[in-house]
Amino acid sequence: MPEPPTLVRRGRPLRIGVAAAVLLAVVGYVALQYVYGGKPEPRCTVVSGKGDGASYTFTAEQARNAATVAAAGTSRGMPERAVTIALATALQESGLRNIAHGDRDSLGLFQQRPSQGWGDERQIMDPAYSAGRFYEHLAEVPGYSRLPLTVAAQRVQRSGFPQAYAKHEPDAALLAAALTGRAPAAFSCEGRPDTDPGGPAQVRAALVRDFGREVRP
Repeated sequence: MPEPPTLVRRGRPLRIGVAAAVLLAVVGYVALQYVYGGKPEPRCTVVSGKGDGASYTFTAEQARNAATVAAAGTSRGMPERAVTIALATALQESGLRNIAHGDRDSLGLFQQRPSQGWGDERQIMDPAYSAGRFYEHLAEVPGYSRLPLTVAAQRVQRSGFPQAYAKHEPDAALLAAALTGRAPAAFSCEGRPDTDPGGPAQVRAALVRDFGREVRP
């Protein structure tokens, strides 16, 4: 039997937990509002909440995509382990960049192929859609949260290099902990004083898009 998604309980604890995840995801959305225009791209850092000094630094583009992947999982009630698997997969397949090329007709964050029924090109190049499709397939893998990450990811992706996912697990776990709200204040992005990161309406629209209208700050 496919492993069921984590049950979502109603009430104040749920609202607090979701609010934490939303606030953390905002960091990723705001980062991509910067006008790059030849200037160095802003960098983001996620730090381990365990106090072990582990950290991962990446670009604002990667931060935006990581936040979208995490939001897609959170909105479906998927556990943190599922988000870790998805992020590790996207790190391997595209470096968390929404690329319009790949092996044969592979596209996007997860290098999904239109010819294999993942969707059309426009859909696959939408990070929220492609992440959602990944989670749909992952949820059908029996006991995925108890499997080694490489095995769970491979059962969705059917890659020619399944062991390659393993090297991304530590970074993906750091990102998942921060973006699902388990490790608050572990995710930060640098800013530019001379540019406008975008108004709250833009951020709110992005959050509604990925989390759904029922979850809004």
